[in-house]
Amino acid sequence: MQGRYLDVLAANPVVAALSPVYTPGTNLLRAVLLDPAAQEFFTGWEARVGGLVASLRAASQPDDPRLAGLVEELSAESELFRRLWPRHDVRPQPGGETHRLCHPRVGELELQYDKFAVTGAEDQLMVIYHAEPGTRSAEGLRKLAEDLSGPGGTPAPPGRTSPTAHASR
Repeated sequence: MQGRYLDVLAANPVVAALSPVYTPGTNLLRAVLLDPAAQEFFTGWEARVGGLVASLRAASQPDDPRLAGLVEELSAESELFRRLWPRHDVRPQPGGETHRLCHPRVGELELQYDKFAVTGAEDQLMVIYHAEPGTRSAEGLRKLAEDLSGPGGTPAPPGRTSPTAHASR
């Protein structure tokens, strides 16, 4: 689940194992823009950042203090953001795209990205990543899911984390 300002509101364990940027409480734009590891993780990183900036502008209310604070923070921290924000690109993140990721454990992934409005929750979107069945990407997601369970597919003991949870992202 994603909020108006690209905050991750909720995530299932597999997407959280995909990358710490998908951990609830994380601002997706801040994480993708400011974490150097994101440049390696997201293939086409600069275009991805540009899409997120345009999406933030599309979903924002210009006089909202939360937006002003986020823009001020990102402007102070990122030269790329300082270039992109004044362009005034407004573009909601479309669904139906393919995102290419380079995961440190399972390698390159090609995932379909879809999003859906949540009825009764105006500022929330349900975001879904999925791989085409039978592909290397589907196998990579399966491996990530296996990392989250104990032997034989049983749930992992409480407190077990994915190997990617501690990656510097």
